[in-house]
Amino acid sequence: MSEPILKTENLTFRYTTAEGAAPTVLDGLTLSVRRGEFVAVLGHNGSGKSTLAKHINALLTPDEGAVRVFGCDTRDPESTYFIRSNAGLVFQNPDDQIVASLIENDVAFGPENLGVPNPELRERVTRALKEVGLQGFEEHETNALSGGQKQRVAIAGVLAMDPAILVLDEATAMLDPRGRAGLMRVVRALHAAGMTVVMITHYMEEAASAERVVVLDGGEVRLDGTPQEVLTQAHALRALSLEVPFACRLSLELQARGVPVATCITDDALKEELCALRSKQ
Repeated sequence: MSEPILKTENLTFRYTTAEGAAPTVLDGLTLSVRRGEFVAVLGHNGSGKSTLAKHINALLTPDEGAVRVFGCDTRDPESTYFIRSNAGLVFQNPDDQIVASLIENDVAFGPENLGVPNPELRERVTRALKEVGLQGFEEHETNALSGGQKQRVAIAGVLAMDPAILVLDEATAMLDPRGRAGLMRVVRALHAAGMTVVMITHYMEEAASAERVVVLDGGEVRLDGTPQEVLTQAHALRALSLEVPFACRLSLELQARGVPVATCITDDALKEELCALRSKQ
């Protein structure tokens, strides 16, 4: 098995306020991610999800413990450029990330600041826009885009820097269901092409798309496993103030009534179970 490309070791962090140190946000968090993994990070508000995302990109650094990206310590100023080039972070609000009025200029901003020369710069912009389904939009104005399109532009800007890890910090939170679905198609396609993805989310259906689900609470890892292993733990999820996926709730209720269906975490899986059951009758 390959070595992790991202590791947090006993990561502890507290925000500082005018009154002094605030309560601990991350408390001895230890986590590793291997190349090519698709990891969804769940947790209620205040569990430390977004703070973890900012540590991966070295926007924040630990008070105690360490975060390493490809072995580089995020506290080392000489490693900051390398880390931010290899761990691309997409924020919740794309307006916080878009810096140019034209799409092609915005996507080119990151790699241009990395010193990528022409014509490679043009090639990167074209490739990144194709990867997010916006080829042909180069000369469109960013302020005329929908929320979902803006978030795709933000992702394209990160992809143009050719990162090894894509970190999505609640990137679908401000989108409508159609926009979320479209963005998730892009994320799944990027992962299928080999991208390592760490997705901070509070949507269970998004977590079900991942290979692995990590649940945070009180700045610590409480659950860690496959979506099937984690998202079917109804009592544990409720205790952590998280919703149980609808398909899981319904399949458990059906089981309680004597209907022989497996515990499902997606609507499609439950539909297949019910169709198979009906065909046997």
